[in-house]
Amino acid sequence: MRKWVIGTSVGLAVLLVVAFAAYTLSKSRTFQLAGEIVNRVDTTEKVVALTFDDGPTEWTPEILKMLAVAGVPATFFLTGADLDLHPDQGAEIARAGHEIGNHTYTHRRMMLISADTVADEIERTDAAIARTGYRGPVTFRPPYGKKLWALPHYLAEHGRTTVTWDLEPDSAGAPTTDQIVKDTVESVRPGSIILLHVMLESRSASRAAVPQIIARLQSDGYRFVTVSKLLTLDESHSHAT
Repeated sequence: MRKWVIGTSVGLAVLLVVAFAAYTLSKSRTFQLAGEIVNRVDTTEKVVALTFDDGPTEWTPEILKMLAVAGVPATFFLTGADLDLHPDQGAEIARAGHEIGNHTYTHRRMMLISADTVADEIERTDAAIARTGYRGPVTFRPPYGKKLWALPHYLAEHGRTTVTWDLEPDSAGAPTTDQIVKDTVESVRPGSIILLHVMLESRSASRAAVPQIIARLQSDGYRFVTVSKLLTLDESHSHAT
């Protein structure tokens, strides 16, 4: 009986360790089991990528106007479902010359799911992106940054890059506009990928932060590029090749 109890305890301990390891891996912004993942690039140039998750929504025109006034490009990681609901907004992003990335169709957590589900989530969104008229490179960002095996394996097989971020100033709690701007300016570094959520009505503080972040970083000598352009500036990758 004692041996059974000890064996059961050991088994539970192993399961807990495996579960914790899987959880840690699933949320890593810098490592995945297959393919390429990037959360920032190694460069000495003062250049950053400004990225927006989710949408498009009715707030898209406001964001596009801000970017047009500032004259900077951005990368929009859009969901297929929102693209199908708001096709005109997606087309407007494409016409404005911004980059569009794939953020799945339903915005589900992409772990503990089948390979067929992964393919469906990505390929339906690719088709929705194509309907906007956008013809540029399409990187991928997993919702909530979550992934385990099926997703990275699919992306590796199809030569797709997983793009995460190293700055997420509006992801925790309900920060004010001033806090979002302050956290971004204080933490940014050459090669940063900045993540903002601006597509929901509740994200007014984030929307108000966009022009301020752009102005502050430009005054500090930074310039803005799309994610795909930023990836070409990765000095560590170019040295390795």
